[in-house]
Amino acid sequence: MELLDTSIANVSLPHIAGGLGRSFDETTWVLTSYLVANAVVLPMSAWLSRVLGRKRYYMISVALFTATSFLCGIAPSLNFLVIFRVLQGIGGGGLAPVEQAILVDTFPANKRAAAFALYSVAIVTAPAIGPPLGGWITDSFSWRWVFFINVPIGLISLFLSSRLVSDPPAFKAEVAEAKRLGKLRVDYIGILLIALGFAFLEFVLDRGQIDDWFGSSLISTMFVAAIVCLVLAVWWELRAPDPVVELGLLRERNFAFANIFYFLFGFVLFGSTTMIPEILQSLYGYTATDAGLVLGPGAAVITVLAPLVAILTQKGKVSPRWLIAFSFFVVSLSMFYYSGFTLQTNYTHYALARALQGFGYAFLFVPVSVLAYSYLPPGKNNKGSSLTNLARNWGGSFGVAFITTVHERRTDLHTDRLAQSADLGSPLFHSRIDALTKTFEHLGYSHFDAAQHAQGLLYNQLNQQASLIGFMDCFRMMAIVALIGIPLALATKSFRPGGEASGGH
Repeated sequence: MELLDTSIANVSLPHIAGGLGRSFDETTWVLTSYLVANAVVLPMSAWLSRVLGRKRYYMISVALFTATSFLCGIAPSLNFLVIFRVLQGIGGGGLAPVEQAILVDTFPANKRAAAFALYSVAIVTAPAIGPPLGGWITDSFSWRWVFFINVPIGLISLFLSSRLVSDPPAFKAEVAEAKRLGKLRVDYIGILLIALGFAFLEFVLDRGQIDDWFGSSLISTMFVAAIVCLVLAVWWELRAPDPVVELGLLRERNFAFANIFYFLFGFVLFGSTTMIPEILQSLYGYTATDAGLVLGPGAAVITVLAPLVAILTQKGKVSPRWLIAFSFFVVSLSMFYYSGFTLQTNYTHYALARALQGFGYAFLFVPVSVLAYSYLPPGKNNKGSSLTNLARNWGGSFGVAFITTVHERRTDLHTDRLAQSADLGSPLFHSRIDALTKTFEHLGYSHFDAAQHAQGLLYNQLNQQASLIGFMDCFRMMAIVALIGIPLALATKSFRPGGEASGGH
């Protein structure tokens, strides 16, 4: 539900703008405010778990997410909606890292792959079904139900968590010892630097293209402030006795590579998940629901293959490094497949490309999740999960910002190039205009109106082609990004299938 909320409100923005009497540009803050709050809380979730107790913090996060979802649904104005979205993002930011830490501590090393296989289905499916589900709910009911649907799920989650989830004895002992030694002091400077740095950076990524990036003094200022805060945060956290974010964990090679893999996973998954529905709706005339159905096969393939990948990983049939390398190769292949599509490409080809992408991801999440904790001591699982989820979240933010910017700029470039070949001196251009003019004359238009309609139709076709070629460029670039994961996968340290390292710590 938390991952769903990063994308479900996207298609509802025009309805929210109309319902609250504000412009579309103003309502984009409904998305930005949630992402900024989410980005601020994610790196601090491990520290908050230790201070409050993991189960207690998790239930507080679920309760806050649920309550603010209801408040978002009844918000009387945009200002109130943005405030409630900030609070919802704070609640949502604590969910994924704690869930992953719970999985790692609950299941023994030889069962983790199976647990992560099931978890990966939710991770990949939620962002994919967000836009079509949001479109269907908005069309069938009201945009307010986009938020209301979280409430019953949240209440069920609270009940089940209170009955079934508990903090492991080792975690309780660690927290008790830290409190006894006074190690859980509040790192006010670290919290402030991290919160400001990530808030500024998320603002830059989310609003950059809207506000013309560094052509805007606000974006430039925010970017400089983000860099300064994050550099200071890294310097401070590496020296703090009990840091909010334990960056020292990244010295372990497998864990550092796992974070890179999570970043690449988020970059390509969220980038393509944002791009595909936009292509289908803007160039092919699909509805939001129909566009969502194109994304379905990818999630279905992952659901079917997840148990197989868990078995391969758990029993050591195939080394995780080869599974990860294979995954990135297939994902890259799917991106290259997308990049050859035309305006005549039908649903089947898009669905097959998404299924191929899902086939690649099916072999990624479980091995990377097991790899991340292969050399980490059990006491560091909580801090490790906050960093891996932060990497995935930032991968998604960078991926969406990259796609948005590159597509717009490449489309402008291709529009200029196509326009040069459509000049008045081109015989091909003239013959096309004449043919279209005669077609409109046969439909009853006057010669003048027919000529105007012919030029307008050709201009629209030119823009569509330029936009499509821009999207295809984005797919090719994402294919190259995915290829980065292959040599890195082969550079990871080997470890035993049960989750233990093959060498000494």
